[in-house]
Amino acid sequence: MTSREEVRAEYARRLEARRKALARQVGRERRIADLRLVVFLASLGLAGLVFVAERAATFWFVVPAVAFVLLVLAHERARRASHRAARAAVFYERGLARVENRWAGTGETGGRFLDPEHPYAADLDILGVGSLFERLCTARTRAGEETLAAWLLQPARPETIAERHAAVIELRPRLDLREDLELLGADVRTGIDPSVFLLVLIAEIAFAWRLGGRVRRVLVEVEPRTHDLVLLSTLLGRLEVEPFKSPALRRLRAALETGGLPASVQIARLARLLHRLDMRKNQFFLPIAALLLWTVQLAFAIDAWRGRSGPAIAGWLAAVGEFEALCALAAYASENPADPFPEIATDAEGTRAVLDAEAIGHPLLPESGCVRNSLSLGTGARPALVVSGSNMSGKSTLLRSVGVNVVLALAGAPVRAERLRLSPLRVGATLRIQDSLQAGKSRFYAEITRVRLLMDLARGPVPLLFLLDELFHGTNSHDRCVGAEAIVRGLIERGAIGLVTTHDLALAAIVDRLAPEAENVHFEDQLVDGVMHFDYKMRPGIVRHSNALALMRAVGLEV
Repeated sequence: MTSREEVRAEYARRLEARRKALARQVGRERRIADLRLVVFLASLGLAGLVFVAERAATFWFVVPAVAFVLLVLAHERARRASHRAARAAVFYERGLARVENRWAGTGETGGRFLDPEHPYAADLDILGVGSLFERLCTARTRAGEETLAAWLLQPARPETIAERHAAVIELRPRLDLREDLELLGADVRTGIDPSVFLLVLIAEIAFAWRLGGRVRRVLVEVEPRTHDLVLLSTLLGRLEVEPFKSPALRRLRAALETGGLPASVQIARLARLLHRLDMRKNQFFLPIAALLLWTVQLAFAIDAWRGRSGPAIAGWLAAVGEFEALCALAAYASENPADPFPEIATDAEGTRAVLDAEAIGHPLLPESGCVRNSLSLGTGARPALVVSGSNMSGKSTLLRSVGVNVVLALAGAPVRAERLRLSPLRVGATLRIQDSLQAGKSRFYAEITRVRLLMDLARGPVPLLFLLDELFHGTNSHDRCVGAEAIVRGLIERGAIGLVTTHDLALAAIVDRLAPEAENVHFEDQLVDGVMHFDYKMRPGIVRHSNALALMRAVGLEV
């Protein structure tokens, strides 16, 4: 598919087909349920006749009993088919919502991964409602969500990014695979967790210590995970049979094999053991289970499974998480076919810190409302831009556009630009600094604390991209200018590149003292018939007017 509209049309076509399939399955499920009720009532009527006639033949009861059991099994299969059809419809409904920019607030937000002290996560809306994580995440397991969050919060090495590019390109057209994984893993997120398997590892210690009650307590911890293990086994089985060519995907598939056996087979064995353990709860089988020491024998078997396969569990979960994260990036690449993969420059090319962006825009904005700008920082260009402009003119959006695309690029994803070339970078931002009553911190103190963190990051081996929004606006103009100039100069001396926004024209004047290391650019606005108009286009030089008074008057304030 070569355009976003073609992706939307394909999702809509598949959604309609899945809805029709769902309607058929629901109708079949209801018919089987009605027939089951008829057979049940017929059996009651037959029992009444037998009671009146005071005689009965065995086959009179066998036939309706067998028919009822078969209908119960058929109804369960129909119910599962209906559930799958419903999940498939939801899969494409969510896909359409992403393509049509209706996704915010409907998916997994990743809020639990948000660290307020992270140098850019909150500032660039990487996590939370309406975040980059919510837009990207299609993972069905906790491991997948954790992996995706880690990729967005920590830049990868150039060779790792290249591997992810190849894997995403291979996965991008495999819509059927992504749908299958959604259906197979429909309930995995709520159950599959590394702690599930840690309980199995604990079982050995407990088992060796004491039999009897101790074993029973351990098995009580493990037994409820049977359903989760079956789901994980099915999910892994689907991945193990998929043909892959890229190195990253082949490596992940190899990680799902231990001792010559696929992970799905080994986990299915554990699931079967737990299912057999559950049989002892049947009142008819209970005497036999007691006679055969059923619980103790299965405890031994589970412990033996742990000895063979337990050490590989962490690797299996990591492989599943990485595969799901790659599928999330592949879905994004498929749904945004015009977005290219970035070019990662390395020190071997004689570069240090560089960011060269042509027609870059914010990937979370609708395409129709996304105004793009071009800029260059670093090698061959000035390392810093001071961006001036009035309120709401687009300064902060530019910083976010640059920052989010750099995060995407260094995670291995396509970017919202016509072209983007960048070196490995650390990212640091001050776009959403807030005071804290509980911590006793003012907004200004929180800001200077963050700036200190960015200065420390700039001393590291990887260059820093700094995105400073309205730097030090919480203090007086003199101290602000002196402090801002010192900070920007110090960052540049440490090899950092970046942008600083301001609507204070006095701050824009520091470029003269930093020349030729910095350059002024600006955004403009126009007041037409009492209404502010913005084109969000970046221009060279300093903005020459402010709209603050005009905005005050526009809302009815007498100034």
